[in-house]
Amino acid sequence: MIFKMVSLKQKIRGWLKIKILVDRLLKAYNLTNDLVNNLTENDLKLKLKNLPSNPIENQLWCIIGARESYLKAIKNEGWMGFSCSLDKPFSKDKILDCLKKSANETMEFLKNGDLTEKQLEFLLILLEHEILHHGQLIRYFYGNDLPFPESWKERYTV
Repeated sequence: MIFKMVSLKQKIRGWLKIKILVDRLLKAYNLTNDLVNNLTENDLKLKLKNLPSNPIENQLWCIIGARESYLKAIKNEGWMGFSCSLDKPFSKDKILDCLKKSANETMEFLKNGDLTEKQLEFLLILLEHEILHHGQLIRYFYGNDLPFPESWKERYTV
């Protein structure tokens, strides 16, 4: 009987850790969405002045592609390669649609809450990737004197 109790406690702890990670991912997804809603079509073309950089829209393309690619990796418990459904020419509406679709598909899959260690590893990498781009996008916003949405001011004190 004690063995079953320990096993149940471990399972609950594991589930809570996954829930916390999924909650953090959803918050990151919402922050990304808030930031894009704050941009104009012209802002999407901005680069970092006098520095090697790509346009903001390419940063968002990478975020969307990573969401889609890591979801495939999570589902298949292995890397399946990078791909992105966002096609050129980019537009704010297309970017927002892809962000919404990728977020919804990820959250739908994760609502089960039962992940293997390998799936959990890919989920963590996905969260890390999203947050990495948040840091990069902060530089773009400062470098181009763009206003931050309130959610970013609260989360990152920018």
